[in-house]
Amino acid sequence: MNVALNDELDRIFEARDRNNMAPTIAALLPLREEHPHNPRVLYEVGGAYDTAGEEAIALEFYEQAMSEGLVGDLRRRCYLQYGSTLRNLDRLDKSMAVFATARLEFPDSVALGVFESLTFHAAGNTNTSLGCLLKLLADHVHAEDLDRYKPAIRGNAEYLISLDTPSTKANPSDVDLDG
Repeated sequence: MNVALNDELDRIFEARDRNNMAPTIAALLPLREEHPHNPRVLYEVGGAYDTAGEEAIALEFYEQAMSEGLVGDLRRRCYLQYGSTLRNLDRLDKSMAVFATARLEFPDSVALGVFESLTFHAAGNTNTSLGCLLKLLADHVHAEDLDRYKPAIRGNAEYLISLDTPSTKANPSDVDLDG
């Protein structure tokens, strides 16, 4: 990607005010006009609309960014924001499918796991939600008084996850990132 474009995007986001995203959106829209197929530009525009509370508009940009080939950490972040936005719009099945796909691609992402758990909770799969969080805790938190109990924590996590019916879990192949 163009270094100058990356620098400009970074500058715009350094100056943003999360409580007033209108200037950020106004600064990004000309870049979108100049670079209509640039995945980072599309992602950043989507994120700005999302932060501004215009989640339905954000979805379109997230989907376009993914279909234009967003890669790396930006792709991981886009999955997270896209799945979370779908959850906020009560499109829970699609949100679960997005997170399932994202977790296959980025299995070590704790942040994806946390937001996936929020989607499970919103969908009424509270056992799976808690079980997934316990697995994250066992896999990623290192504390002397916790380490000896990690096998028990993992066992409890698996048990909790088993309490929710398997049919409520999204199939990663069901997600359509192109809209």
